[in-house]
Amino acid sequence: MASGTRALAVVAGLFTAVQLLLVVPGSGIGWDEAVYASQVSPYVPAAFFSAPRARGITLLAAPAAALGQDPVNLRVWFALLSGGALFGSFRVWLTILRPAVVVVAAGLFASLWITLLYGSQAMPNLWVAYGAVVAVACFLLPPSRRAHAGLAAALALVALMRPSDALWLALPLAVAALAARAPVRLVPLAAGVGLGALPWVVEAYLRYGGLAARLHRAGEIQGGFGGQFAFGAQLRALSGRTLCRPCSDVAWGRPELALWWFALPVAVAAGISVARGRRRPLVLATAAAVSVSVPYLFLIGYAAPRFLLPAYALLALPAAQALVHAARTWRRPAVAVLVVALAGHLAVQYAVLHRAADRYRDLRTAYARTAAELHRRGVHPPCTVSGHEAVRVAYALGCSSRQVGGHDGSIDAAGLRAMACGRPVVLLTAGGAPPPAFARAWRPHGLSPLPGTRTLHALLPPACTDEGGRGHQGHQGHQGHQGATLPTLPSRP
Repeated sequence: MASGTRALAVVAGLFTAVQLLLVVPGSGIGWDEAVYASQVSPYVPAAFFSAPRARGITLLAAPAAALGQDPVNLRVWFALLSGGALFGSFRVWLTILRPAVVVVAAGLFASLWITLLYGSQAMPNLWVAYGAVVAVACFLLPPSRRAHAGLAAALALVALMRPSDALWLALPLAVAALAARAPVRLVPLAAGVGLGALPWVVEAYLRYGGLAARLHRAGEIQGGFGGQFAFGAQLRALSGRTLCRPCSDVAWGRPELALWWFALPVAVAAGISVARGRRRPLVLATAAAVSVSVPYLFLIGYAAPRFLLPAYALLALPAAQALVHAARTWRRPAVAVLVVALAGHLAVQYAVLHRAADRYRDLRTAYARTAAELHRRGVHPPCTVSGHEAVRVAYALGCSSRQVGGHDGSIDAAGLRAMACGRPVVLLTAGGAPPPAFARAWRPHGLSPLPGTRTLHALLPPACTDEGGRGHQGHQGHQGHQGATLPTLPSRP
């Protein structure tokens, strides 16, 4: 046991170190991260919080967000936190499976570019994965107050991060409890899901008019639930795309980057078949992994690799069982082939991680440049940004973000014009898109383009008139712009 704990600590330490060395330096902030961090930041007004989102990750982000707007604060904090959570979550399995299997499983999961990229991000999916690993382990432990408390706490964490994921995770565990004629296990399952989802449900009644209304709105934002097939989209996303929406126009140009995805179910099946006396834990882990994958493979029409992190964490256990068994029973030539295959797998993961991390560094440079250009034109806090990529530009400036219409619609045109009389307001348009009707008289100013755009313009409102008819500027210097160009659909948090 002690040797397994030490080896697991080494894996967790390496996981953290790789993040700090390869991912954290110079990294910019993602759109969803900016939304989550702004909810608890004393430096940036809270961005619009859409119906599908849950506030669990904002609680984890709060200590780092309190230090300032620099994304590196979040990156370092979450790199350290995710390394500790990797150790803690897989450590529970040391009493269920052989230490070598648990350590290899943690290593497999930690080596994925997806895990390494999101380990240092303020995003909920990795924390759902850690909660799922702990929940299944606690369910398998001999019944006790400690095991039941751990099961409830793990499911509460998952529900706090993503309530729907907690329901899908609890489903196979509930079936297993009933099959084993142990209905007492249903109590911590229900308690954990209910406690973790309670803030989301309460907010549904306070802000959305009820639970049914919030669920309906969440479905609209996600493009509807049910009858969709996202396998192809997930495959395309494995090349390093953090969001594939839509994926129909994305060519699958690097199929070798997805070979591990096809090898994974083979390794899982092999691990279960050779487990013998430890087959039940691996079967349950696999069933839970399949269950939490269902909504992301069959109920939505787009993909992001992070959606499947909970499944990968659970499937790493039977896959590790297969690898450990092969290392112990195969002859040296076969083991050598396996080692070469694993080395190739790690090389692929590193290559994709390197490209993805570089994109985040490019984002930091681009948004800092845009913020500096707007600041020179008089856009400074308190201010409001609207239009193309308003959330991230606003976060970099310390402004609020508001949209006229769309999924994040939080203000109308009249309200935006009125706001411009008292603060800098800026409306961003990209790609030569014409300004909306209400902003056709606003002054355009060219900006350096952001990644993915050919051109970027800031529309600044003219002098406004107060009730007494006296013309005045909403702020000194050039006025900011916000508002009308609708953003792309928000990524699923």
